[in-house]
Amino acid sequence: MDSGSTAEAPSLPWRVWSNTTMYGVAGLCRAFLSGLCHAELHGHEEFTALLDSRKDPAHRSKGLITVSNHISVMDDPLIWGLLPMRFWNKRWSFGSHDICFQTRPLSFFFTMGQVLPTHRLAHSPFGGLGQPAMTEAIRLLSKGPFSVDHHRASPERQQFSFQNVCIDPFSDLSIAYTTNGEDAHSAPSAYSCNSHSWVHIFPEGKIHQAPRKTMRYFKWGVARLILETKECPDVVPMWIQGVDDIMHESREFPRFLPRPGKDVSVTFGSKVDTEEIFGEVRSRWQKLKTRVEKADPQSRDLPTGVLSDALLNDKEAVALRKEVTFKIRNLVLDVRRSRGLPDEDPKEGLVETWLEEGPNREGHMKDDSWVRDI
Repeated sequence: MDSGSTAEAPSLPWRVWSNTTMYGVAGLCRAFLSGLCHAELHGHEEFTALLDSRKDPAHRSKGLITVSNHISVMDDPLIWGLLPMRFWNKRWSFGSHDICFQTRPLSFFFTMGQVLPTHRLAHSPFGGLGQPAMTEAIRLLSKGPFSVDHHRASPERQQFSFQNVCIDPFSDLSIAYTTNGEDAHSAPSAYSCNSHSWVHIFPEGKIHQAPRKTMRYFKWGVARLILETKECPDVVPMWIQGVDDIMHESREFPRFLPRPGKDVSVTFGSKVDTEEIFGEVRSRWQKLKTRVEKADPQSRDLPTGVLSDALLNDKEAVALRKEVTFKIRNLVLDVRRSRGLPDEDPKEGLVETWLEEGPNREGHMKDDSWVRDI
């Protein structure tokens, strides 16, 4: 670790901008939901107690992952406005690079909103499991700080290398990385205050508004967050309802305005017993990692969150990711079931079920659901 490239926290002006963004947006969400909608929280007492226990970064022993269905462009940040104000600036999440980071003002806004720039394979050659957003998420969930590095896993993946460039105009530290060799984004894992952070993820990877309130298959990125962190993060599954009515994909003019008067509910499941659910599969991952590192020199001594091509594409590694992703989806289904919804058809969770849509299909589907790639 290069201590010259890390610090306790970002500069004061940077923190002011970020807190203003996080509190301002969450406050607007709270006002909208409280004043113009009927919103309910379920299971939040246990969840807020968990967040309170994580106040001091120096005493956090593991990261936190929340995972939920994805039913609207407004899911995040709208749902977090329902939490007590003291938690409004705590979560990190993922945002589409080609939407949230397409201009400098947008990039600044979403960076201040603690969003990681994520490339989608359907829209960018820089997407996939090995991209820097996944590396940053794994590091945020781990014990930091992490210095920005220049590691290249292989010549074929040089576009994912980190660049030692400074993006904080108020700091002398070089704490940024690139997602495509041309852009530069602040590296939050370079600050010790972000050790064992809270990361929220929508593993469906798409907005899915289904009449029967079912989910699409989950993508494998969430499995990397479970398998590759040194300490398995706490996991809290969630279920969101009603936000799709606020911003339904079938809405007409004015599309940009949220619809008031809707019923919204956010349900937090109990914290998962990660040792029981993921302990054995994480042990198998460590054994596989050790075996691959012995056979493949490029897999040895990689920085946290960086995968060699061998570990990225190994058949057993792929099988482990599938297994973990299946377990995560079942945890979310348990919370869905607690809301009185009937069990979905098991085919809903299979990628084969959705292949006929095609990689870029959006809009109104044959099953009367609405899908948006975001």
